[in-house]
Amino acid sequence: MGVSGSGKTTVGVKLAAVLHATLLEGDRYHPPENIRKMEAGIPLEDADRWPWLRAIGAAIDAERGRGHDAVVTCSALKQSYRDLLAQGRPELRFVYLKGSEALIQERLARRTGHFMPPSLLRSQFAALEEPRDAITVDIAPPPDEIVAAILEGLGR
Repeated sequence: MGVSGSGKTTVGVKLAAVLHATLLEGDRYHPPENIRKMEAGIPLEDADRWPWLRAIGAAIDAERGRGHDAVVTCSALKQSYRDLLAQGRPELRFVYLKGSEALIQERLARRTGHFMPPSLLRSQFAALEEPRDAITVDIAPPPDEIVAAILEGLGR
């Protein structure tokens, strides 16, 4: 979890490969209306996020039902969002990819082909409630070092 541009997908792909887990890319579960809002530079509100979070939860449950582990990429900016995702899923662990706004803004300026414009980063930091119950990892090191830190935090 983390704001846009924190490296969720990059790290998630690598972590899922190491863990032999399914990657569930949270952006794929946004309804088209959410994508249109973000493309237009309009921050999502809680009402926009609840259906998206429920869809991610359903995808997690489907993987669990198949007996598969999953790595999920999702901003999960607020504690209430994380509470919804964790409900009935005691094995779920959150990893917070933490970085400065300046570093992430720099990364977003270089990113291409994503619907989330850099102009929305400020609104993401404004909504962010840093988790108390997560493995917190600094995003400044290279992705392989971030994955190693996550694995250590998971006790693997």
